[in-house]
This record gives sequence, structure tokens and C-alpha cells, in this order.
Amino acid sequence: MRGWVLEGGTAKETNTFEGIAAAHAEKKNIWVEVEDHCAISERLLRETFAIHPLVIEDVWSERQLPKIIDYTGYLQIIAHSVLKTSTPDSLKISELDLLLGPNFIITHTHGDCGELAPDRIPVLLSRGPAWLAHDLLDGLVDDYLPLIDCYDDEISALEAEVVAKAGTPAGQPLVTRIFTLKRGLQTIRRTSIHQREVLLRLSRAEFDEIPREAAPYFRDVYDHFARVTDLADSYRELLSSLLEGYWSVQSNRMNEIMKTLTLMSTIMLPLTFIAGVYGMNFVHMPELQWRFGYPFALGLMLVVGVSIFVWFKLKRWV
Repeated sequence: MRGWVLEGGTAKETNTFEGIAAAHAEKKNIWVEVEDHCAISERLLRETFAIHPLVIEDVWSERQLPKIIDYTGYLQIIAHSVLKTSTPDSLKISELDLLLGPNFIITHTHGDCGELAPDRIPVLLSRGPAWLAHDLLDGLVDDYLPLIDCYDDEISALEAEVVAKAGTPAGQPLVTRIFTLKRGLQTIRRTSIHQREVLLRLSRAEFDEIPREAAPYFRDVYDHFARVTDLADSYRELLSSLLEGYWSVQSNRMNEIMKTLTLMSTIMLPLTFIAGVYGMNFVHMPELQWRFGYPFALGLMLVVGVSIFVWFKLKRWV
């Protein structure tokens, strides 16, 4: 548990229950970061800040979806981001639980989100807890952007690979790759739908804890996140198109293979007929006793085969 209390334009750090409780009783602006679920943190939330038991339960547990609820005296915000180590192959969601009051802000993180530079803390606390909340949420949104750029690069590379490898042994891993990327984007989309609504309500300054002058800054965060949401939806559609393109290219290649085999069978069919006729071994077959019978049969096969092939070429089937 760590706390930063605004005193004389500086943020004084305190890690004791008594120090945080005293600062809150004096209505000083304070940021409390509860890290571990322990008796002291539980007591601080229940007794000092009078946080509802259901909210405390949410703080310690990881929720699947963002939300915002207005309680008497404070605002509960749950927002999600992605871990900085996330990649399109390994998407990991981080969570920020934020309780925003008139003179306090309490945070708890599941992951590596919710970090601020030390020199920013006194500046933001002096303006009010809402401004510190804005900075934290803005950082969450910014964490999405490098990952979204990675998706862009991956999809661009996949487009070339689908055309080159679909329908070949090297193309099978591409399907798995496409589904992996779609699953990650679906996770982002499932989170972003609810988080977008949370940020929209904050940008409208619907709550007493959000001052009117801070609304444009929250609106800017909303606009940035809307871009992330739109890009995620666009990339999902691109991946769906890539998957359809993969099956289309594979089907075309299969058709080409079937066409080649059909043409070969068409050429071989009359040759098989000629070989069958002269392989019946009847007694009264003049060609069997003919000196040039064998070369004649081979020549006939060659002429028929070449004639069929030339006809295919004239039809532009090969």
C-alpha cells in the first residue's frame, strides 16, 4: 500500500494506514495505490474511505468487462488495457480498478498498467483527483496503440503469404495464424465495446467527481480509444476477408490440379483404347502378323496424343 498526499505543492509519500487516514480526514488530495489484499488494505477501504463491500470485492477480483458505477461520495471505474509485453500471438489483458472521490483516488492494478512518472503526481494532485484519473486512463489507451500497429504489420505480411502459399503444404499454418489473430482482436473488441461506453460517459461529465473543465480531456481519451476500436473492427474484417481469400486461392489451385489431371486422362484414354484393341490376341488380326504393326501402333498413339494436345492448345485449355 502506497499513498501520495498533496502538501504545499509537493506529493509526500506515505505508506502507513495512519498517515493516509489522517490526510483523508483533513480533506487533503491523496492518491492511494493498494497493492496486496491484506487486512490493512481492507480496513482502509472499509473504514477510512467507506467503500461499499461489493466494490471492494471488485477491486480484489479480476472482472472480464469494464464498467462505471456512481456511488454516494465516489465513482467506481474498471478499465482494461493490454500488458506492454503483449504480442498478437500472446495477448494479455491488464485491469485498472479506480475509485474516484472529491479529494481522493484509489487504484489497484492487475498487470503493469496505472503507472505515472513521479514528477507528474504533485502536478495532477494539485489540479484534483479527476486529472490524475484522466492521466491514468490516457496511459491505458496509449498501451493499445503499439499492439494495434503490430496487428497491422502481421496482416500486411499475411496478405502476401496467402497469395503465395494457399493450397500448398506451406499454407496450412496460415489458417492457424489467421484464427489466432482473430481471437486476439475479438478479445480486444469484447473489452472495447464496454470501455468505450465508460469513456463516453466520463467525457460527458455526467458525474460530480468529473469537473466540467476536465471533460474535453476525457473526450480526447475517448476519441483515441474510438480509433483503437475502429481499427480492431477493421482488422477483424480484413482477417475474415483473408480467410475467404485463402479458401478461394486453395480452391483455384485445386481446380488447376484437377484440370491438369483431366487433360492427362483425356489424352491417355484413346491411347489406352488403341493398346486394348491390339492387345486382344485374336487369331485373325492381320496387324499382329504385320512386320510394321508394332511401330504403326506406337506411331498411331503418338499422332493421336499430339493431335489432342494441339487441339487443347488451340482451345487455350493448357
